[in-house]
Amino acid sequence: MSGQSLLVPGELSPTRSVPGNIRRPEYVGRPAPTPYTGPEVQDAETIERMRIAGRIAAQAMEEAAKHIAPGVTTDELDRVAHEFMCDHGAYPSTLGYRGFPKSLCASINEVICHGIPDSTVLRDGDIVNLDVTAYINGVHGDNNATYLCGDVDEESRLLVERTRESLNRAIKAVKPGRQVNVIGRVIESYAKRFGYGVVRDFTGHGINSSFHSGLIIPHYDAAHATTVIQPGMTFTIEPMLTLGTYEYDMWDDGWTVVTKDRKRTAQFEHTLVVTGTGAEILTLP
Repeated sequence: MSGQSLLVPGELSPTRSVPGNIRRPEYVGRPAPTPYTGPEVQDAETIERMRIAGRIAAQAMEEAAKHIAPGVTTDELDRVAHEFMCDHGAYPSTLGYRGFPKSLCASINEVICHGIPDSTVLRDGDIVNLDVTAYINGVHGDNNATYLCGDVDEESRLLVERTRESLNRAIKAVKPGRQVNVIGRVIESYAKRFGYGVVRDFTGHGINSSFHSGLIIPHYDAAHATTVIQPGMTFTIEPMLTLGTYEYDMWDDGWTVVTKDRKRTAQFEHTLVVTGTGAEILTLP
């Protein structure tokens, strides 16, 4: 694996502004969102709005990823995604969610998830996960992907490639009538082939008018995850695979989650809607 030094927190830039005409999620300016009490199955009109939100989120992530290169700060990636979403009438869902200060998550190397964009400079050989969610027309679309920065070592490159494949396999396993634990079973069985850890405490989730509806989608074979998949359900799958342990530590910022052994980790995510025969990806650019 790459001999990169471990990450340390950088300096935060001022909070970015969002034009006043862009609708905010209800949790902005509050310590926590109002608990979701609606259905997990969405109507056709809501799903169509989610297609729009998902497309904007995917395009914003794609635009930010174009700037990934040695010497670029994660704050610059945040700026690009923030401006793209605002220019398309969308609110960056993470901005102000439970106090999160930025418009995307940028998680480098040993950071499992929820890395805060700051003055940290990307280095040749890094891997970086971007997690972008857009809110527009009253609904959210959420996606993420892990990207290579410069010349990345083979072990890390394979981790990224296989994490993407684990998501693809999990999406194919989504069928009406199955329990959601089939998703984690597929991911974990594939990851075990390569000796990867599968993060347990951070999961996929229901998403609609709520950023996190309360529906949990584990990425490991969880016997308790017996919710039956139904047409019209909308949720994310977002496996996080590691080169070592799935256990983690959290930085003092209360957000940045790093592998306990500080080995590298990768993640991919899509927002899905269950169809009559499988799943449609809503976060395609």
